[in-house]
Amino acid sequence: MILAAIRNLTFVTFLGFSSLSSAAPAGLPDFASLVEQASPAVVNISTRQAPQAAARSSGIPALPELEGLPPIFREFFERNIPGFPGAPGGPGAPGQRPEAQSLGSGFIISADGYVLTNNHVVAGADEIIVRMADRSELVAELVGADPRTDVALLKIQGEGLPSVRLGQSRSLRAGEWVLAIGSPFGFDHTVTAGIVSATGRSLPNESYVPFIQTDVAINPGNSGGPLFNLEGEVVGINSQIFTRSGGFMGLSFAIPIDVAMDVADQLRAEGRVTRGWLGVVIQEVNRDLAESFGLDRPAGALVAQVIAETPAAHGGLQVGDVILSVNDAPVIMSGDLPHLIGVLKPGSEARLEVVRGGERQRLSVEVGALPEQEPGQAVAPGRPAGEQTSRRLGLRVIELGAEQQAELGIQGGVSITQITGGPAAGIGLRQGDVITHLNNEPISTARDFTQKAEQLPTNQSISMRVLRQGQASFITFRLAE
Repeated sequence: MILAAIRNLTFVTFLGFSSLSSAAPAGLPDFASLVEQASPAVVNISTRQAPQAAARSSGIPALPELEGLPPIFREFFERNIPGFPGAPGGPGAPGQRPEAQSLGSGFIISADGYVLTNNHVVAGADEIIVRMADRSELVAELVGADPRTDVALLKIQGEGLPSVRLGQSRSLRAGEWVLAIGSPFGFDHTVTAGIVSATGRSLPNESYVPFIQTDVAINPGNSGGPLFNLEGEVVGINSQIFTRSGGFMGLSFAIPIDVAMDVADQLRAEGRVTRGWLGVVIQEVNRDLAESFGLDRPAGALVAQVIAETPAAHGGLQVGDVILSVNDAPVIMSGDLPHLIGVLKPGSEARLEVVRGGERQRLSVEVGALPEQEPGQAVAPGRPAGEQTSRRLGLRVIELGAEQQAELGIQGGVSITQITGGPAAGIGLRQGDVITHLNNEPISTARDFTQKAEQLPTNQSISMRVLRQGQASFITFRLAE
Protein backbone atom coordinates (compact mmCIF):
# COMPACT_ATOMS: atom_id res chain seq x y z
CA MET A 1 0.00 0.00 0.00
CA ILE A 2 2.84 2.34 0.89
CA LEU A 3 4.59 1.46 -2.34
CA ALA A 4 1.41 2.21 -4.26
CA ALA A 5 1.19 5.63 -2.57
CA ILE A 6 4.77 6.36 -3.47
CA ARG A 7 4.13 5.34 -7.06
CA ASN A 8 1.06 7.58 -7.16
CA LEU A 9 3.02 10.51 -5.65
CA THR A 10 5.81 10.00 -8.15
CA PHE A 11 3.35 9.88 -10.99
CA VAL A 12 1.59 13.08 -9.88
CA THR A 13 4.92 14.84 -9.40
CA PHE A 14 6.08 13.71 -12.83
CA LEU A 15 2.86 14.89 -14.40
CA GLY A 16 3.21 18.27 -12.69
CA PHE A 17 6.79 18.65 -13.85
CA SER A 18 5.90 17.51 -17.36
CA SER A 19 3.10 20.03 -17.53
CA LEU A 20 5.33 22.84 -16.30
CA SER A 21 8.20 22.00 -18.63
CA SER A 22 5.96 21.80 -21.67
CA ALA A 23 4.42 25.20 -20.87
CA ALA A 24 7.70 27.00 -20.12
CA PRO A 25 9.08 27.19 -23.68
CA ALA A 26 5.94 28.99 -24.83
CA GLY A 27 6.72 31.85 -22.44
CA LEU A 28 10.42 32.17 -23.24
CA PRO A 29 11.84 34.61 -25.81
CA ASP A 30 12.67 33.38 -29.30
CA PHE A 31 16.40 33.98 -29.00
CA ALA A 32 17.21 31.84 -32.04
CA SER A 33 15.39 34.10 -34.53
CA LEU A 34 16.93 37.20 -32.96
CA VAL A 35 20.45 35.75 -33.25
CA GLU A 36 19.87 34.67 -36.83
CA GLN A 37 18.85 38.18 -37.84
CA ALA A 38 21.45 40.11 -35.83
CA SER A 39 24.61 37.98 -36.08
CA PRO A 40 25.75 39.07 -39.58
CA ALA A 41 26.34 42.62 -38.31
CA VAL A 42 28.47 41.52 -35.32
CA VAL A 43 32.23 41.46 -35.94
CA ASN A 44 35.41 40.33 -34.26
CA ILE A 45 38.10 42.98 -33.82
CA SER A 46 41.82 42.30 -33.63
CA THR A 47 44.81 44.61 -33.74
CA ARG A 48 48.48 44.66 -34.56
CA GLN A 49 51.02 46.60 -32.56
CA ALA A 50 54.69 47.34 -32.99
CA PRO A 51 56.84 44.91 -30.95
CA GLN A 52 57.94 47.66 -28.57
CA ALA A 53 54.36 48.66 -27.76
CA ALA A 54 53.55 48.09 -24.13
CA ALA A 55 50.88 45.56 -23.22
CA ARG A 56 47.67 47.23 -22.16
CA SER A 57 44.83 46.09 -20.01
CA SER A 58 41.22 46.05 -21.11
CA GLY A 59 38.17 46.99 -19.08
CA ILE A 60 37.30 43.29 -19.29
CA PRO A 61 40.04 41.26 -17.59
CA ALA A 62 42.72 39.74 -19.83
CA LEU A 63 43.03 36.05 -20.62
CA PRO A 64 43.78 34.03 -17.49
CA GLU A 65 46.93 32.00 -17.02
CA LEU A 66 46.40 28.55 -18.51
CA GLU A 67 48.86 26.65 -16.34
CA GLY A 68 47.21 23.55 -14.95
CA LEU A 69 44.38 23.43 -17.49
CA PRO A 70 43.92 20.33 -19.70
CA PRO A 71 46.16 20.38 -22.80
CA ILE A 72 43.15 20.55 -25.12
CA PHE A 73 42.35 24.09 -23.84
CA ARG A 74 45.91 25.36 -24.28
CA GLU A 75 46.00 23.79 -27.74
CA PHE A 76 42.77 25.61 -28.66
CA PHE A 77 44.10 29.03 -27.58
CA GLU A 78 47.44 28.52 -29.30
CA ARG A 79 45.76 27.42 -32.52
CA ASN A 80 42.90 29.95 -32.61
CA ILE A 81 44.26 33.11 -31.02
CA PRO A 82 47.24 34.40 -33.04
CA GLY A 83 49.83 36.04 -30.89
CA PHE A 84 48.96 34.01 -27.79
CA PRO A 85 52.16 32.98 -25.92
CA GLY A 86 53.28 29.67 -27.34
CA ALA A 87 51.47 30.08 -30.63
CA PRO A 88 53.46 30.19 -33.88
CA GLY A 89 54.48 33.78 -34.47
CA GLY A 90 53.52 34.68 -30.92
CA PRO A 91 55.25 37.32 -28.80
CA GLY A 92 58.99 37.04 -28.97
CA ALA A 93 59.16 35.12 -32.23
CA PRO A 94 62.15 36.56 -34.12
CA GLY A 95 61.84 38.01 -37.59
CA GLN A 96 58.05 37.93 -37.61
CA ARG A 97 55.56 40.69 -38.26
CA PRO A 98 53.42 41.28 -35.14
CA GLU A 99 50.42 38.95 -35.42
CA ALA A 100 46.85 40.11 -35.08
CA GLN A 101 45.64 39.63 -31.52
CA SER A 102 41.95 38.97 -30.96
CA LEU A 103 40.93 41.59 -28.45
CA GLY A 104 37.23 42.17 -28.68
CA SER A 105 34.03 42.59 -30.60
CA GLY A 106 32.11 45.27 -32.43
CA PHE A 107 29.06 45.82 -34.58
CA ILE A 108 28.26 47.58 -37.85
CA ILE A 109 25.85 50.50 -37.40
CA SER A 110 25.48 51.56 -41.05
CA ALA A 111 25.49 49.89 -44.46
CA ASP A 112 28.46 52.03 -45.55
CA GLY A 113 30.73 50.49 -42.91
CA TYR A 114 30.77 52.43 -39.65
CA VAL A 115 31.56 50.16 -36.70
CA LEU A 116 31.19 50.76 -32.95
CA THR A 117 33.42 49.14 -30.33
CA ASN A 118 35.19 50.01 -27.07
CA ASN A 119 38.10 52.42 -26.99
CA HIS A 120 40.12 50.02 -24.83
CA VAL A 121 39.86 47.36 -27.57
CA VAL A 122 41.68 49.49 -30.16
CA ALA A 123 43.71 51.95 -28.06
CA GLY A 124 47.33 52.11 -29.17
CA ALA A 125 46.83 49.85 -32.20
CA ASP A 126 48.97 50.27 -35.32
CA GLU A 127 46.48 48.32 -37.42
CA ILE A 128 42.87 47.30 -36.75
CA ILE A 129 41.37 44.24 -38.45
CA VAL A 130 37.63 43.61 -38.57
CA ARG A 131 36.59 40.02 -39.19
CA MET A 132 33.10 39.63 -40.61
CA ALA A 133 30.61 36.84 -39.95
CA ASP A 134 31.66 35.14 -43.23
CA ARG A 135 35.30 35.09 -41.96
CA SER A 136 36.47 37.74 -44.41
CA GLU A 137 38.81 40.37 -42.96
CA LEU A 138 38.95 44.11 -43.60
CA VAL A 139 41.38 46.74 -42.34
CA ALA A 140 39.54 49.45 -40.41
CA GLU A 141 40.28 53.15 -40.07
CA LEU A 142 39.93 54.70 -36.61
CA VAL A 143 37.56 57.64 -37.09
CA GLY A 144 37.84 58.71 -33.47
CA ALA A 145 37.71 57.53 -29.88
CA ASP A 146 36.52 58.89 -26.56
CA PRO A 147 38.32 57.42 -23.53
CA ARG A 148 35.87 59.02 -21.08
CA THR A 149 33.00 56.87 -22.35
CA ASP A 150 35.23 54.06 -23.72
CA VAL A 151 33.64 54.36 -27.17
CA ALA A 152 35.50 54.10 -30.49
CA LEU A 153 34.17 54.60 -34.03
CA LEU A 154 35.76 52.65 -36.89
CA LYS A 155 35.22 52.73 -40.67
CA ILE A 156 35.58 49.82 -43.07
CA GLN A 157 35.19 49.96 -46.85
CA GLY A 158 32.02 48.52 -48.27
CA GLU A 159 28.46 49.10 -49.41
CA GLY A 160 25.27 47.32 -48.50
CA LEU A 161 26.90 45.79 -45.43
CA PRO A 162 24.70 44.12 -42.82
CA SER A 163 23.98 46.52 -39.97
CA VAL A 164 22.19 46.38 -36.64
CA ARG A 165 19.00 48.17 -35.70
CA LEU A 166 19.46 50.73 -32.94
CA GLY A 167 17.09 50.96 -30.00
CA GLN A 168 16.65 53.44 -27.16
CA SER A 169 18.44 52.56 -23.95
CA ARG A 170 16.53 55.19 -21.95
CA SER A 171 13.40 53.04 -22.20
CA LEU A 172 15.07 49.98 -20.65
CA ARG A 173 13.64 48.66 -17.40
CA ALA A 174 15.12 46.35 -14.79
CA GLY A 175 13.94 42.80 -15.42
CA GLU A 176 13.85 42.98 -19.23
CA TRP A 177 15.47 40.21 -21.24
CA VAL A 178 18.68 41.16 -23.07
CA LEU A 179 21.13 39.21 -25.21
CA ALA A 180 24.83 39.64 -26.05
CA ILE A 181 26.79 38.45 -29.08
CA GLY A 182 30.58 38.61 -29.05
CA SER A 183 33.88 36.75 -29.13
CA PRO A 184 34.80 35.75 -25.56
CA PHE A 185 38.26 34.17 -25.50
CA GLY A 186 38.20 34.19 -29.30
CA PHE A 187 35.04 32.08 -29.67
CA ASP A 188 33.35 34.06 -32.45
CA HIS A 189 29.64 34.83 -32.33
CA THR A 190 29.05 33.42 -28.86
CA VAL A 191 25.52 34.16 -27.64
CA THR A 192 24.64 34.74 -23.97
CA ALA A 193 21.42 36.02 -22.47
CA GLY A 194 20.08 37.41 -19.20
CA ILE A 195 18.13 40.32 -17.81
CA VAL A 196 18.71 43.99 -17.06
CA SER A 197 19.71 44.13 -13.40
CA ALA A 198 19.68 47.93 -13.07
CA THR A 199 20.05 51.11 -15.10
CA GLY A 200 21.90 54.36 -14.50
CA ARG A 201 24.76 52.74 -12.60
CA SER A 202 27.78 54.91 -11.74
CA LEU A 203 31.16 53.19 -11.58
CA PRO A 204 34.42 54.48 -10.08
CA ASN A 205 36.37 56.71 -12.51
CA GLU A 206 33.51 56.49 -15.03
CA SER A 207 31.67 59.73 -14.29
CA TYR A 208 30.01 60.33 -17.67
CA VAL A 209 28.35 56.96 -18.35
CA PRO A 210 25.10 55.81 -16.68
CA PHE A 211 25.85 52.12 -17.18
CA ILE A 212 23.31 49.37 -17.82
CA GLN A 213 23.93 46.54 -15.36
CA THR A 214 22.99 43.02 -16.49
CA ASP A 215 23.59 39.42 -15.50
CA VAL A 216 24.48 38.43 -19.08
CA ALA A 217 27.65 36.30 -19.13
CA ILE A 218 30.43 38.60 -20.39
CA ASN A 219 34.11 37.62 -20.56
CA PRO A 220 37.35 38.85 -22.17
CA GLY A 221 36.64 39.27 -25.88
CA ASN A 222 33.04 40.44 -25.39
CA SER A 223 34.30 44.03 -25.05
CA GLY A 224 32.71 46.28 -27.65
CA GLY A 225 30.03 43.80 -28.62
CA PRO A 226 26.32 44.64 -28.80
CA LEU A 227 23.65 44.15 -26.17
CA PHE A 228 20.24 43.50 -27.76
CA ASN A 229 16.69 43.79 -26.50
CA LEU A 230 14.02 41.30 -27.55
CA GLU A 231 13.12 43.44 -30.55
CA GLY A 232 16.57 42.74 -31.98
CA GLU A 233 17.68 46.35 -31.36
CA VAL A 234 21.03 47.29 -29.88
CA VAL A 235 20.55 48.99 -26.51
CA GLY A 236 24.14 48.95 -25.25
CA ILE A 237 27.82 48.17 -25.78
CA ASN A 238 29.21 45.51 -23.45
CA SER A 239 32.14 47.13 -21.72
CA GLN A 240 33.06 45.99 -18.21
CA ILE A 241 32.52 43.32 -15.59
CA PHE A 242 32.92 43.29 -11.85
CA THR A 243 35.03 40.31 -10.87
CA ARG A 244 37.22 38.98 -8.11
CA SER A 245 38.16 35.85 -10.05
CA GLY A 246 39.10 37.34 -13.44
CA GLY A 247 35.99 35.82 -15.00
CA PHE A 248 32.25 36.41 -15.08
CA MET A 249 30.55 36.71 -11.68
CA GLY A 250 27.07 37.89 -12.64
CA LEU A 251 27.78 41.64 -12.80
CA SER A 252 28.19 43.01 -16.33
CA PHE A 253 28.03 46.63 -17.44
CA ALA A 254 27.11 48.07 -20.83
CA ILE A 255 27.35 51.60 -22.22
CA PRO A 256 23.83 52.81 -23.14
CA ILE A 257 23.43 53.08 -26.91
CA ASP A 258 21.97 56.58 -26.51
CA VAL A 259 25.27 57.70 -24.97
CA ALA A 260 27.37 55.76 -27.49
CA MET A 261 25.56 57.17 -30.52
CA ASP A 262 25.85 60.74 -29.24
CA VAL A 263 29.60 60.15 -28.98
CA ALA A 264 29.73 58.47 -32.40
CA ASP A 265 27.84 61.32 -34.07
CA GLN A 266 30.25 63.88 -32.59
CA LEU A 267 33.29 61.81 -33.59
CA ARG A 268 32.00 61.51 -37.13
CA ALA A 269 31.19 65.22 -37.43
CA GLU A 270 33.98 66.85 -35.39
CA GLY A 271 36.51 64.14 -34.64
CA ARG A 272 36.19 64.84 -30.90
CA VAL A 273 33.58 64.96 -28.15
CA THR A 274 32.48 67.97 -26.11
CA ARG A 275 30.55 67.75 -22.84
CA GLY A 276 28.88 70.07 -20.43
CA TRP A 277 30.75 71.00 -17.26
CA LEU A 278 30.06 72.96 -14.09
CA GLY A 279 33.40 72.94 -12.26
CA VAL A 280 32.46 71.46 -8.89
CA VAL A 281 33.70 68.62 -6.72
CA ILE A 282 30.75 66.68 -5.35
CA GLN A 283 30.12 63.87 -2.92
CA GLU A 284 27.33 61.52 -1.90
CA VAL A 285 24.77 62.63 0.67
CA ASN A 286 24.48 59.98 3.39
CA ARG A 287 22.00 59.94 6.25
CA ASP A 288 24.18 61.95 8.63
CA LEU A 289 24.95 64.61 6.01
CA ALA A 290 21.26 64.82 5.13
CA GLU A 291 20.44 65.51 8.77
CA SER A 292 23.25 68.05 9.05
CA PHE A 293 22.10 69.97 5.96
CA GLY A 294 18.41 69.90 6.84
CA LEU A 295 17.28 67.38 4.19
CA ASP A 296 14.33 65.08 4.76
CA ARG A 297 16.16 62.17 3.09
CA PRO A 298 19.67 61.35 1.80
CA ALA A 299 19.55 62.47 -1.83
CA GLY A 300 21.31 64.91 -4.16
CA ALA A 301 24.90 65.90 -4.85
CA LEU A 302 26.72 67.82 -2.12
CA VAL A 303 29.06 70.52 -3.45
CA ALA A 304 32.34 70.00 -1.59
CA GLN A 305 34.38 72.39 -3.74
CA VAL A 306 33.72 75.09 -6.33
CA ILE A 307 36.67 75.56 -8.67
CA ALA A 308 37.53 79.20 -9.28
CA GLU A 309 36.67 80.83 -12.62
CA THR A 310 34.31 78.05 -13.71
CA PRO A 311 30.64 78.05 -14.72
CA ALA A 312 29.68 76.98 -11.19
CA ALA A 313 31.58 79.89 -9.64
CA HIS A 314 30.10 82.39 -12.10
CA GLY A 315 26.61 80.93 -11.66
CA GLY A 316 26.58 81.39 -7.89
CA LEU A 317 26.99 77.81 -6.67
CA GLN A 318 28.49 77.65 -3.20
CA VAL A 319 30.25 75.08 -1.07
CA GLY A 320 27.63 73.25 0.97
CA ASP A 321 24.89 73.51 -1.66
CA VAL A 322 23.04 70.24 -2.25
CA ILE A 323 21.95 69.94 -5.90
CA LEU A 324 18.59 68.16 -6.12
CA SER A 325 17.74 68.48 -9.82
CA VAL A 326 19.02 69.63 -13.23
CA ASN A 327 16.43 70.94 -15.69
CA ASP A 328 13.76 69.22 -13.55
CA ALA A 329 15.53 65.84 -13.77
CA PRO A 330 16.10 64.56 -10.21
CA VAL A 331 19.58 64.01 -8.79
CA ILE A 332 19.11 61.02 -6.51
CA MET A 333 22.72 59.86 -6.27
CA SER A 334 25.67 62.20 -6.65
CA GLY A 335 26.73 60.20 -9.74
CA ASP A 336 23.57 61.38 -11.51
CA LEU A 337 24.91 64.94 -11.74
CA PRO A 338 27.82 64.32 -14.18
CA HIS A 339 25.47 62.31 -16.43
CA LEU A 340 22.88 65.09 -16.53
CA ILE A 341 25.38 67.92 -17.04
CA GLY A 342 27.62 66.00 -19.44
CA VAL A 343 24.89 65.62 -22.08
CA LEU A 344 24.22 69.37 -22.15
CA LYS A 345 25.86 71.45 -24.86
CA PRO A 346 28.41 74.05 -23.75
CA GLY A 347 26.72 77.44 -23.68
CA SER A 348 23.31 76.01 -22.83
CA GLU A 349 21.47 76.77 -19.60
CA ALA A 350 21.21 74.41 -16.64
CA ARG A 351 18.37 75.12 -14.21
CA LEU A 352 19.44 73.81 -10.81
CA GLU A 353 17.37 73.25 -7.71
CA VAL A 354 19.58 73.41 -4.62
CA VAL A 355 19.24 73.34 -0.86
CA ARG A 356 21.25 76.09 0.81
CA GLY A 357 21.04 76.73 4.53
CA GLY A 358 18.04 74.43 4.77
CA GLU A 359 16.10 76.41 2.14
CA ARG A 360 15.37 75.41 -1.45
CA GLN A 361 16.57 77.77 -4.16
CA ARG A 362 16.72 77.81 -7.96
CA LEU A 363 19.84 78.82 -9.86
CA SER A 364 20.54 79.22 -13.56
CA VAL A 365 24.06 78.33 -14.68
CA GLU A 366 25.52 78.61 -18.18
CA VAL A 367 27.17 75.27 -18.86
CA GLY A 368 30.83 75.29 -19.86
CA ALA A 369 32.88 72.80 -21.89
CA LEU A 370 34.59 70.00 -20.02
CA PRO A 371 38.36 70.57 -20.30
CA GLU A 372 40.70 67.78 -21.37
CA GLN A 373 41.96 67.62 -17.81
CA GLU A 374 39.81 69.03 -15.06
CA PRO A 375 41.60 71.62 -12.92
CA GLY A 376 43.15 70.25 -9.77
CA GLN A 377 44.07 71.92 -6.53
CA ALA A 378 47.37 71.61 -4.72
CA VAL A 379 48.13 72.32 -1.10
CA ALA A 380 50.91 74.84 -0.63
CA PRO A 381 52.82 75.19 2.61
CA GLY A 382 51.50 77.97 4.82
CA ARG A 383 53.05 80.00 7.58
CA PRO A 384 51.96 79.22 11.13
CA ALA A 385 49.90 82.05 12.55
CA GLY A 386 47.31 82.37 15.29
CA GLU A 387 47.60 78.82 16.67
CA GLN A 388 44.59 77.67 18.72
CA THR A 389 43.62 74.45 20.51
CA SER A 390 40.15 72.91 20.66
CA ARG A 391 40.06 70.51 23.58
CA ARG A 392 36.47 69.66 22.79
CA LEU A 393 37.42 68.30 19.36
CA GLY A 394 40.91 67.17 20.29
CA LEU A 395 43.07 69.08 17.82
CA ARG A 396 45.31 72.11 17.37
CA VAL A 397 44.98 74.41 14.36
CA ILE A 398 46.71 77.38 12.76
CA GLU A 399 45.44 80.04 10.40
CA LEU A 400 46.37 79.87 6.74
CA GLY A 401 48.59 82.44 5.11
CA ALA A 402 47.31 84.49 2.17
CA GLU A 403 49.50 82.55 -0.25
CA GLN A 404 48.13 79.20 0.88
CA GLN A 405 44.55 80.45 0.72
CA ALA A 406 45.16 81.64 -2.83
CA GLU A 407 46.64 78.30 -3.84
CA LEU A 408 43.64 76.47 -2.43
CA GLY A 409 41.14 78.95 -3.84
CA ILE A 410 39.56 79.61 -0.44
CA GLN A 411 39.13 82.44 2.02
CA GLY A 412 39.88 81.73 5.66
CA GLY A 413 40.19 78.17 6.88
CA VAL A 414 42.57 76.55 9.36
CA SER A 415 45.19 73.83 9.09
CA ILE A 416 45.54 71.02 11.64
CA THR A 417 48.97 70.99 13.29
CA GLN A 418 48.33 68.27 15.87
CA ILE A 419 45.71 65.65 16.76
CA THR A 420 45.47 65.39 20.54
CA GLY A 421 42.79 62.70 20.69
CA GLY A 422 39.05 62.80 21.20
CA PRO A 423 36.59 63.19 18.30
CA ALA A 424 39.26 64.37 15.83
CA ALA A 425 41.13 61.07 16.08
CA GLY A 426 37.90 59.09 15.92
CA ILE A 427 36.76 60.61 12.63
CA GLY A 428 40.12 60.19 10.93
CA LEU A 429 41.40 63.77 10.79
CA ARG A 430 45.12 64.12 10.10
CA GLN A 431 47.87 66.66 10.56
CA GLY A 432 47.90 68.93 7.50
CA ASP A 433 44.17 68.68 6.82
CA VAL A 434 42.53 72.05 6.14
CA ILE A 435 39.13 72.76 7.72
CA THR A 436 37.05 75.39 5.91
CA HIS A 437 33.53 74.83 7.33
CA LEU A 438 32.19 73.61 10.65
CA ASN A 439 28.50 72.86 11.19
CA ASN A 440 27.72 74.40 7.78
CA GLU A 441 29.40 77.70 8.67
CA PRO A 442 32.65 79.02 7.11
CA ILE A 443 35.77 79.29 9.24
CA SER A 444 37.60 82.62 9.02
CA THR A 445 40.33 82.35 11.69
CA ALA A 446 41.73 79.86 14.18
CA ARG A 447 39.94 81.66 17.00
CA ASP A 448 36.70 81.58 15.01
CA PHE A 449 37.15 77.81 14.69
CA THR A 450 37.62 77.19 18.42
CA GLN A 451 34.65 79.40 19.28
CA LYS A 452 32.38 77.55 16.86
CA ALA A 453 33.68 74.24 18.22
CA GLU A 454 32.62 75.22 21.73
CA GLN A 455 29.10 76.01 20.49
CA LEU A 456 28.54 72.71 18.68
CA PRO A 457 25.36 70.85 19.65
CA THR A 458 25.40 67.41 21.27
CA ASN A 459 23.77 64.20 20.03
CA GLN A 460 23.23 65.70 16.60
CA SER A 461 24.89 65.14 13.23
CA ILE A 462 27.56 67.82 12.65
CA SER A 463 29.27 68.39 9.30
CA MET A 464 32.86 69.47 8.71
CA ARG A 465 34.38 70.36 5.33
CA VAL A 466 37.97 69.17 5.02
CA LEU A 467 40.59 69.69 2.31
CA ARG A 468 43.17 66.91 2.10
CA GLN A 469 45.85 67.25 -0.57
CA GLY A 470 43.62 69.77 -2.29
CA GLN A 471 40.58 67.46 -2.47
CA ALA A 472 37.50 68.61 -0.56
CA SER A 473 34.89 66.47 1.18
CA PHE A 474 32.35 66.76 3.97
CA ILE A 475 32.53 64.42 6.94
CA THR A 476 30.07 64.09 9.82
CA PHE A 477 30.36 63.28 13.52
CA ARG A 478 28.42 63.54 16.75
CA LEU A 479 29.42 64.90 20.15
CA ALA A 480 28.28 63.29 23.38
CA GLU A 481 27.24 65.29 26.42
